[in-house]
Amino acid sequence: MTNTPLMPMATAIWLVENTSLTFKQIADFCNMHEVEVQGIADGEVGKGIIAYNPIISGQLTREEIDLSSKDQSRSLNLRSMDIEISTSEKKVKKYIPLSKRQDKPDSALWLIKYYPQLKDSQIAKLVGITKNSVEAIRNKSYWNYNNLNPKDPVSMSLFTQKELIEAKEKAERRIKREKNKKLIKN
Repeated sequence: MTNTPLMPMATAIWLVENTSLTFKQIADFCNMHEVEVQGIADGEVGKGIIAYNPIISGQLTREEIDLSSKDQSRSLNLRSMDIEISTSEKKVKKYIPLSKRQDKPDSALWLIKYYPQLKDSQIAKLVGITKNSVEAIRNKSYWNYNNLNPKDPVSMSLFTQKELIEAKEKAERRIKREKNKKLIKN
């Protein structure tokens, strides 16, 4: 493994904009050519790339930058990047493109229409929107309600059929428990 920071171009942009390091120091740290760093400083290279702060990410310390700023012959040293990998399975939130974001409220409307027994919190968890949004869609007070079209979320891969069945069964068990409680009270 090389000692290169994460997102070297974005890190170099941040270092050029926020430090008084030499182009050579930045180039050596980011495993780039000095001319590329000069291009970043001139605004010719890296247009549209968002600067990445290596201090926040834990790759550098402010002290390390200060020491190298004072001594131009000193190179920056990448902090140890030992990452602990968890073996427990976690649901990873995946990026939803702008063009697909309208699918979430549409899917919530579909679930409300075809699975009214689901709680707002269950729909919110399945679809990936807030409980307040689900409540607004259910009450027809959602800001864009007139433009919503019910769409099957399983066919759009927002979640699996298995997850839908599990949520439906959980809702049915809850309804059954509530009915039993009412019968016991009466």
